[in-house]
Amino acid sequence: MTRLDNGNWEIILSDVQMKHGDLFKLKVKWEGGEGERIPAWINRVVQDEDTKIFSAQAWAPATPYKWKHNKFKPETSPLLIYECHIGMAQDAEKVGTYKEFKDNILPRVKKEGYNAIQIMAIAEHPYYGSFGYHVSNFFAASSRFGTPEELKELIDTAHGMGIAVIMDIVHSHAVKNEIEGLGNFAGDGCQYFMQGGRREHPAWDSLCFDYGKNEVLHFLLSNCKYWLEEYRFDGFRFDGVTSMLYYSHGLGEAFGGYGDYYNGHQDDEAICYLTLANLLIHEVNPKAITIAEEVSGMPGLAAPFKEGGYGFDYRMQMNVPDYWIKTMKERKDEDWKPSSIFWELTNRRSDEKTVTYAESHDQALVGDKTVIFRLVDADMYWHFKKGDENFMAERGIALHKMIRLVTSSTLNGAYLNFMGNEWGHPEWIDFPREGNGWSHKYARRQWNLVDNHELCYHYLGDFDADMLSVLKSQKNIEKTPVQEIWHNDGDQILAYMRGDLLFVFNFNPSQSFTDYGFIVPQGSYSVVLDTDNKAYGGNGLNDDSLRHFTNYDPIYEKDKKGWLKLYVPARTALVLRKDKE
Repeated sequence: MTRLDNGNWEIILSDVQMKHGDLFKLKVKWEGGEGERIPAWINRVVQDEDTKIFSAQAWAPATPYKWKHNKFKPETSPLLIYECHIGMAQDAEKVGTYKEFKDNILPRVKKEGYNAIQIMAIAEHPYYGSFGYHVSNFFAASSRFGTPEELKELIDTAHGMGIAVIMDIVHSHAVKNEIEGLGNFAGDGCQYFMQGGRREHPAWDSLCFDYGKNEVLHFLLSNCKYWLEEYRFDGFRFDGVTSMLYYSHGLGEAFGGYGDYYNGHQDDEAICYLTLANLLIHEVNPKAITIAEEVSGMPGLAAPFKEGGYGFDYRMQMNVPDYWIKTMKERKDEDWKPSSIFWELTNRRSDEKTVTYAESHDQALVGDKTVIFRLVDADMYWHFKKGDENFMAERGIALHKMIRLVTSSTLNGAYLNFMGNEWGHPEWIDFPREGNGWSHKYARRQWNLVDNHELCYHYLGDFDADMLSVLKSQKNIEKTPVQEIWHNDGDQILAYMRGDLLFVFNFNPSQSFTDYGFIVPQGSYSVVLDTDNKAYGGNGLNDDSLRHFTNYDPIYEKDKKGWLKLYVPARTALVLRKDKE
C-alpha cells in the first residue's frame, strides 16, 4: 500500500486482482506486532458459517441497484414510527432477511397506518445478541440479513408505500473486537478512541470514541453521509446520546435541575460532533429526520442550531415509558391519578419536539416486561382466547388500549411503537446465546397470533390501526395545543381537546358515570373511537352511533360553550369529534 497524508494508506487493485465477491483482509504491521484487520471503511463484511470468522468482501455488482422512487419526502404530520429489527421480524425460529421484511412486514406497517420505520442493527456487528449496539464495521450493512441491494430494495419499496426509513445509528461507542473492529486497528488502541480510563465504557463493555480528533470526526460524519446517499435512509435515531454528552456517561447522575446540566461535566467535543452531524445530515438532505435517544433532558438538544440548539429534530420522551412502568408496578388501579398522567405526558419544553411512546424494544427485552405482560402476566397464555377471557385478560386489554391512546394523543411531534407490541406480543426478546442453547424461539415475532381471530390479540392490533387513523384525521395534530378540559382524581376522569377532537378517559376500575358533564365548545359531537367497542374486545356499553349535543348554560354563553354530558363506563376512553356546523 502507498502511504498518503494524515496517516492514510491506499492501494488500487485491478478487476483481475480482485473481483466482485472476493474475500480479503488487511495484514497490518506495527512496531512490536502485527495482525489481520478488516478495512475501517469497508462496505461489506461476511461471516463464514463454519469458522464464524468475519472477512471483508469486495462488493461491486455488475448491475448497480436502480432506484424507482426518487422524489420521496417523509410525512411528519404526525410522524408515526414503527421500531423494528430485520432479523427478528419473522415468525420462523431463524434470522429474518431484508427480502422477507420487505415482502411480509412492510405491508403490515402500511396497513396499520405507520408512516415511518426505525430499523435497528443495520451496521455490521459481530454478536447478533447485541441488538446491533456493538458495531464493528460502521459502513457495512449487516450481511446476516442479506445483500446491500436487498436492503436498498427494502428502502425503495418502503418509499413507494409512503413510509420513511430511519436508521438506528450507533456513534456513542464501538465494539472492543480488534480483528473485526477498530479496537486496535494499527497497534494503537487509542487510534479512534479515548486515552486512559476514558477509553472503555464502564457499563457497556465497549470503547468510547475520541470526538476531539479530526480523523474521528471525519470518520463518523462521513458515515452519516454514506447511509443517506448510498442507501437513501431518511434519517437517524442516534443511540446513547446521554453517554456522549457527559464525562460520566450520565451514570449515577440525578439531573434534577438545570444546574446539573452545566456543572462542568459535559463533554464539549461530543457536543460539537453531534451538532456538526445534525448540520451535515440536514445539508445532505433538508428533509432528513434526526432523533436523539437521551435520558438526562439536556436543554437545547432538539432545538434548531440557529437558535443555539444541537439541531436534532426530535428527542425521545424517555420519561413516559418509565412513568407507565412505575405506575403499573407500584400503584393499585384505584390510585391511578389522571392529573399525574396528564402532567407526565405533557411535561416537555415548548421549543423541542419529542418522540413519545408507552414502550419500545427496551421494555420487551429479557429482564423487563412489556405493558401487556405487566397487565396480564401468565394469564396471557391461558385466557387470551375469545370467550375464555378472565378478569386479568379483560383488565389488560382495556388498559393497554387506554395507555396507548392517552400516550399517542398527547404527542407533540412523533409517536413510536416497537413491532408486535401494538397487539400485545406475549413473549420477551431473548437472542440466541449459550444460556438458551442458541435458540431463536424468543428472537422473533409471532404474527400468527394476531392473524388468528379466535384469539384476543387482533383486538389490540385493530384498535391501534384505528387509533392512528383518528390521530391523522386531525390536521397537524402534533402542533395543535393540548387543552385540558377536566380532571378529577377522585373520579379518575380526564378530558382534553386537540382541535375538533375531544378525548375522555375514565381510569376508574369499577365506577361508571352517567351524564358526566364537560364544558366544551357548543355544538354536536360524534364518537370516532371507543375503547369499549366490541370490535376491540370491549363490552360495547355505549351506542356509538348517537350524536351528542351540548346543553345551553348562560354562564358560558359569552364563550360559546356548553355542557356535554356523556355516559363513561369504567376503565374506558372515548374520542369524539365536533361536528361541522
